[in-house]
Amino acid sequence: MSGHSKWATIKRKKGKLDAERGRMFTKLIKEITVAARQGGGDPEANPRLRTAIATAKAANMPADNIKKAIQKGTGELPGVNYEEVTYEGYGPAGVAIYLTVTTDNKNRTVAEIRHIFSRFNGNLGENGCVSWMFEKKGVITVPTNVVDEDTLLEIALDSGALDLSNQGDTFEVATPANDLEKVRAALEKKSIPVQSAETTMIPQNTIRLDERQAETMLKLFEALEEHDDVQKVYANFDIDESLMNKLAG
Repeated sequence: MSGHSKWATIKRKKGKLDAERGRMFTKLIKEITVAARQGGGDPEANPRLRTAIATAKAANMPADNIKKAIQKGTGELPGVNYEEVTYEGYGPAGVAIYLTVTTDNKNRTVAEIRHIFSRFNGNLGENGCVSWMFEKKGVITVPTNVVDEDTLLEIALDSGALDLSNQGDTFEVATPANDLEKVRAALEKKSIPVQSAETTMIPQNTIRLDERQAETMLKLFEALEEHDDVQKVYANFDIDESLMNKLAG
């Protein structure tokens, strides 16, 4: 396990997720708005919007919030004109970091992102400096208590998935980025509840961190995630399981 998955596990153990709901809603609204603006307000004809709505529903976002975000994207309601950008850089021990950002002011955002990197022994790099280290894939998470691994693996592979891994309390199904919706639909057709489904950036290799490096890296990761304009943070760090439990404690 590495990067986003590792940090998500630590957050769950620290009980951080509920406290972040407001920030999560803000980011989901941005994603829905941008998806609707780019591909239209009909989720059946807009896979990105369909995924964003499903993620928002899984996070218990009120239906009215989702509707208004779509209407802002389509222009039916007034709203902010967001721009999507990516930033790349390095963390402690040369960890590669890739950010997706939605902002209404690129100059302000890049200055703030650069400052966060510098606070935690990292540096913001040029576009392209680390993106080649990641591969875009779909990831679907399914609770381990709702289906056995062999059954899930068979259904997932038959519908086009690439792999399945057990992360303890969830299974992670990896798919080609373009087949994410197809695989999710196949699971739901078999009445298998999907906890989340999203496209992600998977590192092709990882850097194992010692305790000091891990503490600094996780502080950097958290600070980037907490920035209102940052949608996703991806990194190629890895942490030993015993160390992860210590940091989460």
